[in-house]
Amino acid sequence: MAAARDTALLAWILFLGGTALVATEQPEAETKYGRVRGYPFTVDTAERTVNVFLGLPFAKPPLGSLRFSEPQPPEPWEGVRDATSYPPIKEKVPLQVSEDCLYLNVYTPVSTGKQEKLPVLVWIHGGGLVFGAASSYDGSAIAAFDNVVVVTIQYRLGIAGYFSTGDEHARGNWGYLDQVAALRWIQENIMHFGGDPGSVTIFGESAGGISVSALVLSPLAKGLFHKAISESGTVTQGLFTDQPKEDAQKIAAASGCEKSSSAAMVECLRGKTEEELLQITLKMDMTALQVCNDTSPENCKQ
Repeated sequence: MAAARDTALLAWILFLGGTALVATEQPEAETKYGRVRGYPFTVDTAERTVNVFLGLPFAKPPLGSLRFSEPQPPEPWEGVRDATSYPPIKEKVPLQVSEDCLYLNVYTPVSTGKQEKLPVLVWIHGGGLVFGAASSYDGSAIAAFDNVVVVTIQYRLGIAGYFSTGDEHARGNWGYLDQVAALRWIQENIMHFGGDPGSVTIFGESAGGISVSALVLSPLAKGLFHKAISESGTVTQGLFTDQPKEDAQKIAAASGCEKSSSAAMVECLRGKTEEELLQITLKMDMTALQVCNDTSPENCKQ
């Protein structure tokens, strides 16, 4: 009961966040890819201001030829990028799709004393690996009350996030690879937001908790975080598939992409619109997805 109450309280705090915007100078920060401008947000009950940066890209949009591919570093930009609005919503009920979803949000408390590098909490949302978005969670309150930097991340979901042919043409686990890419971005950039890259805790609920435990097991995430909290979800055997090719053929059949080779199947699916992928997801009643049996993409083979 206590654990359930604590989990509910955490979700409530994340959802509510702060309570009032304050009209002060907009904060700016430098990243590896360019400068960003956020906004200050006052959490009244904590009597503290948090600098908020929304919609920071940690990878290129996974569109076109990058669908069913490993995330690639974002393109650098000139000038100052506006970071005052949430990133595109990946999927939520009813499943509203935006494959252009590889963004994260940063909440950093304003210090009135000596500047110090703060611990970093990275939130991974749930949603059955099919829906969910970073914009559903506001990290302002946790940042203000606990004096930590909070980061909320997004990742590919549904077919776009976990489709695998079981061979080199679509190894799978794209959503997990997105999470690793976000953690790499944090290691490279969080110090510019007052965070300590040597003190990163990942935490998540439901499918986010499953993601946390998958990252704990994955060699790809080694050294990218230091503590982990899985809430109401861990990796279990039932989540995995040892027959990705058969599962891929079912998706291909539902989408009109039945081909004689994996390469042709993937090429056909890359030509589908986001709406068509959504309809395939709904047609197959995919409320949860099986994923390859290893979070290292080279091992997702038959």
